[in-house]
Amino acid sequence: MRASQATRTVAGKRTPPTADGAPRTEWRNWAGNQRADDVQVVAPRTVDELARTVADLADAGRGVRPIGTGHSFTAIGVPHDVQLRLDHLDAITAVDLERAQVTVEAGIRLSVLNRALETLGLGLTNLGDIEEQTLAGAISTGTHGTGLRFGGLATQVCALELVLADGSRLTCSAQENPDVFAAARVGLGALGVLATVTLQAEPAFAVRAREGGGRLDETIERFDHDAATHDHVEFYWFPHTRSVLTKHNTRVALDADRPPALSRRRAWWDDDFLSNTVFGAVVGAGRRVPPLVRPLARVSASALGDREFSDVSHRVFTSPRRVRFEEMEYAVPREHGMAVLRELVRRVEASRWRIAVPVEVRVAAADDITLSTATGRDTVYVAVHTAPGSPDRDAYFAALEGIAGEVGGRPHWGKLHGLDAATLRERYPRFEDFLALRDRLDPGRTFGNSHLERVLG
Repeated sequence: MRASQATRTVAGKRTPPTADGAPRTEWRNWAGNQRADDVQVVAPRTVDELARTVADLADAGRGVRPIGTGHSFTAIGVPHDVQLRLDHLDAITAVDLERAQVTVEAGIRLSVLNRALETLGLGLTNLGDIEEQTLAGAISTGTHGTGLRFGGLATQVCALELVLADGSRLTCSAQENPDVFAAARVGLGALGVLATVTLQAEPAFAVRAREGGGRLDETIERFDHDAATHDHVEFYWFPHTRSVLTKHNTRVALDADRPPALSRRRAWWDDDFLSNTVFGAVVGAGRRVPPLVRPLARVSASALGDREFSDVSHRVFTSPRRVRFEEMEYAVPREHGMAVLRELVRRVEASRWRIAVPVEVRVAAADDITLSTATGRDTVYVAVHTAPGSPDRDAYFAALEGIAGEVGGRPHWGKLHGLDAATLRERYPRFEDFLALRDRLDPGRTFGNSHLERVLG
């Protein structure tokens, strides 16, 4: 159905087709821990239709919650009334090869965007470790990769177009509406709906990957040095062991002398079969028979193998994730990162918890985005995970939250945490600026939900 067919007229007013009398559906996020059972869905096919739809719903007093692919673990995407999907807004609308900039509709999935950029001879400077999110969702929640010289995905945004609650369209950049630009790059979907985004890409490049097993204490001791001397560094600690998997990734030119890419069979074996099928079986066994978790963790850690390869950047930065889990991630000042991890290790070792999923540690550069977890400071990210329904989740997550809180840690906006606006206000220097902007752009809270009420007040 085209845009001209996607609205109907009621009493002389153009009204979204799902505003009245439309079938209702249920919604679940990727992890399955957030749900809504009585949801109306609108999915505009053009930006113009998006603007009309938002305005009509707001005029009718309807709440609107934009959603991407549901990869957030928090209730940030849970709709109370109408769910706004941008699935049809997934086109590249402009390309400037000379400046390596692309403008895209914000509903495009990162997987589609990465491959489109590759055909243009371009690539994004940095990415998170999955690519199934929509661009709007990834930007709005502060998705990031790793690398001390590189910021999160939102730092690669050089302009955006926001649809406001009254249906107006606001263009924002460092030169045009800079106050909105500073906030809307990690806007939580609370200011308006991201319609289009202009990204600063760069000429396509390859990444040389070196991965292998290591010892926890040694990895902690050299982490600051490794982060300062390698482009992209991260590691995974296997609870109930002293073993880690380290990743040291170096940016290289596409035509540089470098190791070959993994064969299709090796890539499938390592990144699909072992990382998803086998790991999923391990997690599942631990859920059915909890005493197996600790011995299986030791088996998983001992199975780590070294490998070195290279490939186009997005194929190294991202990998498939099909094993369901629940996650909390805290951003702490870089200088406190390893102390936070050491204390977490101590708590796990002193507990009776059974943790089947590794802890992930990454690093990122400071930025100037109002609600970015890295605003104003170089940041170490510590992420903890459990199998869905784990009886140890609450105590384990509370431990990280308390440890990180001692050093002013900020929770990832898309991952589980227990903080509210009163505490978050203390963690973000410009928190009040964001609230004032929200009052100006969405005074009627068209884009609100209960989660935003908790974290923003």
